[in-house]
Amino acid sequence: MDGGPVGRNRKVGAKTVPDGAEQPRALQKVWPPMGYVLVFLGGGLGATLRHGINMVTPRFLGSGFPWSTFLINISGSLIMGLVAGWFAFRGDAPQHLRLFFTTGILGGYTTFSAFSLDTALLYERGDVGLAAAYVLGSVALSIAGLFAGFWIVRSLM
Repeated sequence: MDGGPVGRNRKVGAKTVPDGAEQPRALQKVWPPMGYVLVFLGGGLGATLRHGINMVTPRFLGSGFPWSTFLINISGSLIMGLVAGWFAFRGDAPQHLRLFFTTGILGGYTTFSAFSLDTALLYERGDVGLAAAYVLGSVALSIAGLFAGFWIVRSLM
């Protein structure tokens, strides 16, 4: 995007689209907080999904290791790779759709504040090795998940 006024064209992927095409002009002028509403709604959906995983995962994997947050961070990064890759390679997704999925749903679903707390709790109870494995595994596998998402999207395009 060239940062110019509405009405100019910009390159999005392989297409040239009018600047401001993310939403109807009438909506841009009448109700600019629409992005906030979509992030709010998406965040609620993502947080609800995260809560469901937090409730179910310990039943299957136990509670000695923060499996829920571990799995959420990795799957969230994979999904972010898929979604961001799709938006980047397709280039025609409206900005509000991008906000709803990435900032909203995935922002509500993934969280590194829980990651930090879980790491501190493992450390505080004396499981320093487990805390280190958790940190290294979460970071490495989350980044790998993001690249895997990009790779999947590229292979489908």
